[in-house]
Amino acid sequence: MKLTTLATPDGPFTLLASDGVVLASGWTADPEAVLARLRPEQRPAEVSVVDAHDPDVSGPAAAVGAYYAGDLAAVDAVPVQQQGSDWRQRGWRRLREITPGTPLSYAAFAGELGNPAAVRAAASICATNAPALFVPCHRVLRSDGSLGGFAWGVEVKRSLLAREASLG
Repeated sequence: MKLTTLATPDGPFTLLASDGVVLASGWTADPEAVLARLRPEQRPAEVSVVDAHDPDVSGPAAAVGAYYAGDLAAVDAVPVQQQGSDWRQRGWRRLREITPGTPLSYAAFAGELGNPAAVRAAASICATNAPALFVPCHRVLRSDGSLGGFAWGVEVKRSLLAREASLG
């Protein structure tokens, strides 16, 4: 497994990948914060810190750069890997289908997963999402339109949503 940290307009962005598949990522320069997004049994025994040109991370790193340069769909093609129940897997796949600039409410997200009453469970899918940006959990809001929480800070979520609204 390899980690790299990129400079973005929203601050440092660190991603953990293997063979171009992202396992975890977020807006931090602290590798431990990114590794903490994985369940303990999923954390790799060895991690190398590399630059963004390393073949294991270069594809995802280039996609992050393209996203911030205005190609919002660039992150969509990057493969990700997460472990979780069928419900969570379905939710993470659905998050990748939300069109930039058209966020959903947690209630609508739950409804799209087939259980409109499962709002808290739907929110949990977002809260446990490890490869942030590549699986855009930031595109889900509270029913009243407020931002709600975000593992990497509400200001980052606000910035991502504003960028997507202006370009989407």
